[in-house]
Amino acid sequence: MGLTHFDGAGAPRMVDVGAKPQTDRVAVAAARIEMQPETLAMIRAQLDGRESSLPKGDVVGVARVAGIMAAKRTPDLIPLCHPLPLSGIDVAIEPADEPPGLAIEATVRTTARTGVEMEALTAVAVAALAVYDMCKAVDRAMSVRDVRLLKKSGGASGDFQAADLPVREG
Repeated sequence: MGLTHFDGAGAPRMVDVGAKPQTDRVAVAAARIEMQPETLAMIRAQLDGRESSLPKGDVVGVARVAGIMAAKRTPDLIPLCHPLPLSGIDVAIEPADEPPGLAIEATVRTTARTGVEMEALTAVAVAALAVYDMCKAVDRAMSVRDVRLLKKSGGASGDFQAADLPVREG
């Protein structure tokens, strides 16, 4: 299969999905933001309801909302993405110890003619960037890493699951 976002002359184009059937589609993406252990400790304090010295407020809550908003705005950010009626967006953000940071996962759902992989990827990337923005006053060395599609279902191309993930039955 060739690149679908280019016409025969090599010019960019938006793929015509008008003839495709509407099907239920789900995509799950992940990202990590690595940080100093002290920064993670400040975020954990917030999550535990303890006082934190992070100056901008609820890091995880703001990042979760940023991810949701980003998924909804994906066609405004990625030039050839179709606007889709998203039926659900879940953004989960959990502390991770090795290396210290946050693990971010987004699940995006729709019933449409094309998939929601880009929406899920955009959600995790922007959620990670929001964490960076919220914490940059205390840790400018943070690093956004491993933005990737974990799995997707629905559509003519079938299901996908990253090779390094365990296969779940059922």
